[in-house]
Amino acid sequence: MQVWKFGGTSVGKPERMKSIRQLITEDGNAKIVVLSALSGSTNSLLSISESLLAGQIAEAQSKAKVLRDHYDTFLSELYQTELGLAKGKSIVDKEFAFIDQLIATSPYGTKQEKEMVALGELLSTQIFEAYLQEEGVNSLLLPALDFMVIDEDNEPILKKIEENLGAILAKQPGKQIYITQGFICRNPQGEVDNLKRGGSDYTASLIGGAIAAEEVQIWTDIDGMHNNDPRIVKNTFPIRELSFAEAAELAYFGAKILHPSTITPAKLKGVPVRLKNTMEPSAYGTLISEKSTDVEIKAIAAKDNITAIYIHSTRMLNAYGFLKRVFEVFEKYKTPVDMITTSEVSVSVTIDQTTHLDSIMSELREFAELEDPDKDQVIICIVGNFWADKEGIAIKVLNAMKNIPIRMISYGASEHNISLLVDAKHKNESLNALNEGLFF
Repeated sequence: MQVWKFGGTSVGKPERMKSIRQLITEDGNAKIVVLSALSGSTNSLLSISESLLAGQIAEAQSKAKVLRDHYDTFLSELYQTELGLAKGKSIVDKEFAFIDQLIATSPYGTKQEKEMVALGELLSTQIFEAYLQEEGVNSLLLPALDFMVIDEDNEPILKKIEENLGAILAKQPGKQIYITQGFICRNPQGEVDNLKRGGSDYTASLIGGAIAAEEVQIWTDIDGMHNNDPRIVKNTFPIRELSFAEAAELAYFGAKILHPSTITPAKLKGVPVRLKNTMEPSAYGTLISEKSTDVEIKAIAAKDNITAIYIHSTRMLNAYGFLKRVFEVFEKYKTPVDMITTSEVSVSVTIDQTTHLDSIMSELREFAELEDPDKDQVIICIVGNFWADKEGIAIKVLNAMKNIPIRMISYGASEHNISLLVDAKHKNESLNALNEGLFF
C-alpha cells in the first residue's frame, strides 16, 4: 500500500478534486490518501478565531457566512447527482453548525481555536469521500482523530499511531482508497490538536511509517524539489534523487515544498518519499530514499527570520564548562539553536524562535558578555555530498559569495551541509550568486 498526500491547492477547486479522484484510482492499487484543507480555508478559520479572541462576535459570524458561501458554491460544482449534492450539503451543515456552536462559546480559548482550525481538514476529507462514493469508488473515511496522537511535548507517538491505525485497518479491509485528514491529531488530554502548519506532510510520513508503506507520495503544484528557490532565482531545476539526510537538511533550512519533520518517520522505517506534481503527473519528481547520488552539490535553501546572538566568556582562556552553561539556558527555554560557531573565548549562535529572547539574554548575562543580537538574518544552506576527502567545495561556495558580507559560516559538522548567515537584505543576491557560481 502507498500513502498519497495532497495539499490545499491540489484540492482547492472542484476540478482539482476531480483530477485527484482520477489520479488515485487509475492504477487500481490500494492507497491511504491524506488531504489538507481546501486552499484558503485554514486562514479563514484562523481569521474567525482571531475575531472571537478579540470579542468581535458579529465579525466572526460574518466571516463564517462568507466561508459557508464558498463551500456551497464548491459543492454545486463538484457533485453530479442530487443525492451526492444532498450528502455534501449535510456534511457542510453539520460542520458549520459546530462553527456556530464555537462562536457562541464563552470564553473562547485555545482549545476552541484548535477545534475551529481542524474543521478545514474535516470538511475537505468528508466532501471528497462523499464524491468518491458518488463516483462508485470503493472508499472509506479514516478519521485521523481516531489514530493520530501526540505526547506532552507535541511529538507524535509513532508506536501508538501504528497500533491504532493497524487495528482500524484490520476491521475495514478490502478498500481501494482510504481517506484521512492531515494536520489534525489528539493530545494527551484527548483534545483536538494539530501538527502545526504544514503538518499534512508529516501526517503522510507518519502513516507511511506506521504501515511500512511501499512509498509515500507528496503531491504539490510544482515538479519536485528544486535546486534553489524558483520564486527568487531563474533557471532552477528539479532534483531527481536525494538521500533522507540531504532532504532533511533542505526542509529544515527553508525548502518550502516539504515540512521539516516529514523525513523522520519515513527514514526510521526506510519508506521512500516521492515529491510529485499534480499538474504534471507523468513527471518523475524527486525521490527521497536511503540512497544518494554522487552529485557533489545538490541544492540551496534559505531560512528566514533568524536572530544571531554573540556570547563572550568573562573567564577568558580555557573556560571549560562555558558551552555547557550556554546551552543549558537554551534548553531551559526550549529554544533550538540552528547554527553555532566558536572561538577560544566566544560563541555565536542563531535561533529562529524569539519568544523567550529577552529571558535568554538576561540569564546569559549572568556569566557572559553579550553584544546586541542581530535580527532579520537569513541562513543560506548549501546541501550535497561534502565528504571529508572532498576538495575545493568550500572555495567554490566562498568564491560565489565573494561580493556579499557573510556573518557566520558552519562547515564540517555534517557531510551534507554548509551554512552561511547573511543579512536578510542580501538573501536574494546570495541565492542568485550561489546558483550561478555552483550550478552554471
